[in-house]
Amino acid sequence: MNISSEKIKLMESAIAENYSNIAGMVIMKDGVKAYENYFGGCTENSRIHLFSVTKSIVSILYGIALDKGLLDSIDRKVLGFFPEYAPKRGEKTLPQIRIQDILTMTVPYKYRFNPYIKYFTSMDWVRFSLDKMGGRGSIGEFRYAPIVGPDVLSGILTRVTGMSVLDFARVYLFDPLGITVEKSVIFKSKEEQMAFYKSTDMSVWVADPQGVNTAGWGLTLSAGDMAKIGQLYLDGGRFDGRQIVSEKWVKESTSEHSRWKKYDLPYGYLWWLDKDSSGFAAMGDGGNIIYVSPEKHMTVAISSLFDPRAKDRIEFIKKYAEPLFD
Repeated sequence: MNISSEKIKLMESAIAENYSNIAGMVIMKDGVKAYENYFGGCTENSRIHLFSVTKSIVSILYGIALDKGLLDSIDRKVLGFFPEYAPKRGEKTLPQIRIQDILTMTVPYKYRFNPYIKYFTSMDWVRFSLDKMGGRGSIGEFRYAPIVGPDVLSGILTRVTGMSVLDFARVYLFDPLGITVEKSVIFKSKEEQMAFYKSTDMSVWVADPQGVNTAGWGLTLSAGDMAKIGQLYLDGGRFDGRQIVSEKWVKESTSEHSRWKKYDLPYGYLWWLDKDSSGFAAMGDGGNIIYVSPEKHMTVAISSLFDPRAKDRIEFIKKYAEPLFD
C-alpha cells in the first residue's frame, strides 16, 4: 500500500502545528495497518486515559451480554436491577427509565450543571447516578451525560454477569483482541486522580469506592488497542476469524436512535454517527477518537494527552488521514 510521503509530511506538520496533544495515531486500511506513529514522547506502549471513548467500549459489552443471554433486552426498566433502591416519594420519571434510554443519552437528570465534586467524593457512583436521574424532564429528549449517569450501566452489567465490568471485558473482549488492561484503580485522593489524567503508563480502568468500574470515562488504552476496537466494528464484530460481538449489535449500536439537536449530531448506543457519511466514532475529551469509515474501509485511532481546547478530530481525519489513500 503506497502512501505519498508528501501527504504524510503534510499530516504530521499539521499535527505539530495544530494538534500537538496527539499522543499516538494508527490507521487501518483494508484490514492492514497503513500508518502508525507516536508523538510528544509517547510510544506504542503508552496508555492514555480515553475519557468518553470508554462509553463505546461499554456499549460493546452490552452487545456481548445480550449475545450470551445474560441480558434479555435493553428495553428493561433500570430499577428492576436495583430492587434495594427506593426512589424518592412522588418520583414518577425514574421508574420508567430503560437501559436503552441511557444508551441513547435520552434520560432526564435532576441537575443543571454536572455535580462533579459531589460525584467524585461520594462512596457509590452508581447510586449517586440513580439519585440524579428522573425529575420533571421527559424521557426521549437528548441530554448528553459526560460522567454522572452512565455508571448505572456498569451497575447493571456487574449484576447480570456476576463479574466486575473489567473482568467481563477481559474475558469476552480484551483478551480475544490481545488487549491488556492490568487492573482497576480506586482513587484515594484528588491528587491521585489529577496524576491519572496526565499519566501515560497506567494500564487501568477506574472504579468507584465500591469497586464498580466507570462507564462514562476512566479507561486507558494504547492507540493500537483503539485501532483493534475500530477494526472489530468495521468487520461486523469479527476479529481474527472469531465473532466477538454479533453483527446485529454492531449495526444497531451504530444506527441513529437519538439526535443532539443543538449540534445536529446523530447518536447510536453510546456511539457518535457522522452526519455526512456512513462513518461512526467513539469520542472522548481532549481529542481521543476511534473513527470507523465502512465506505472507505478504514479505521483511524487517535490517543491524545488532555487538552480542553483540542481541535476537532473528525475534521482532521477528513482533511489529512482519508486523503492519504486518494
